[in-house]
Amino acid sequence: MSELRWNPLMGEWVATATERQERTFLPPADFCPLCPTKPGGFPTEIPEAAYDIVVFENRFPSLRSHPPAPAVEGTELYPVRPAQGVCEVVVYSSRHTSTLADESIEQIHQLVQVWTHRFRELDALDFVHYVFMFENKGEAIGVTLHHPHGQIYAYPFIPPRVEHELKQCAEHTARTGRNLILDILEQERTDGRRIIAENNSFTAFIPFFARYPFETYIIARRPLVLAPTDFTPQEARDLAEILKQVLVAFDNLFNVKFPYMMVLHGRPSDKSGEADYSHYQFHIEFYPPLRTATKLKYLAGSESGAGLFINDTLAEVKAAELRSHISPVVWQANASE
Repeated sequence: MSELRWNPLMGEWVATATERQERTFLPPADFCPLCPTKPGGFPTEIPEAAYDIVVFENRFPSLRSHPPAPAVEGTELYPVRPAQGVCEVVVYSSRHTSTLADESIEQIHQLVQVWTHRFRELDALDFVHYVFMFENKGEAIGVTLHHPHGQIYAYPFIPPRVEHELKQCAEHTARTGRNLILDILEQERTDGRRIIAENNSFTAFIPFFARYPFETYIIARRPLVLAPTDFTPQEARDLAEILKQVLVAFDNLFNVKFPYMMVLHGRPSDKSGEADYSHYQFHIEFYPPLRTATKLKYLAGSESGAGLFINDTLAEVKAAELRSHISPVVWQANASE
């Protein structure tokens, strides 16, 4: 059973999805549902002997394109609605022990192209108002499958964090005539101390306001890049490059497979064709929970109960540590675009 229940205190929807209690939890490698199906072996989600990148609908979704009726009736105070949407799994590689950081730059470039394709397809659905792409990596984050993969949720509303960003951006533009996210980018580039890496299309940095020690943003530099469908061919390559650099630097910080949440923030879906999101800008945010090789940043009372994050490190110091592990990216000689 899945449904959306309204929280009137916070003014936001909460999804209930009881079937997710039954989802596969850290299976042994021989029974990984994301590995290629071997002849005569355990039947996986992908009935092929080999594959490159695969996208399929989640077997344990929080949202469905044809959802069941809610289990309870709503009231004026507590509205309820069907959990309509789409939940997809994006499998990065057939190699069970790989990570996105381990994959070649060419493979990451293909993933950027997959993101673009899936955004275009899901963005066109009449019930979708926001396409959200993300990856949870590592047991510290709470993953239930080790195989390298990400997810895509297509929501029937704009999720609260993005909605808040949009509000702040719109107010900044109304007050100054400028784009807030590009102003943040300009100030970070002018200061320079928190920059991790950059190329002609994207800049990666630990923001001045970082909540986690190694929280990292990647922002598109060209104005009006609002979604993956706005990337030029060169921007798609440049995004793959900077992702590869940042992901490898994460792993090299403590010589561990670095856990993180990676989230892609783009414009909402606009079915009218009349909405103006020029005050926004595509960007990626990373929330890594590690403070040191053996210590996690936990969300305790102040963070979870009050919403005030307490970062016990300086962004300038952590950026210098991460920047020291940035290395050039090498493409294969004849890599296609």
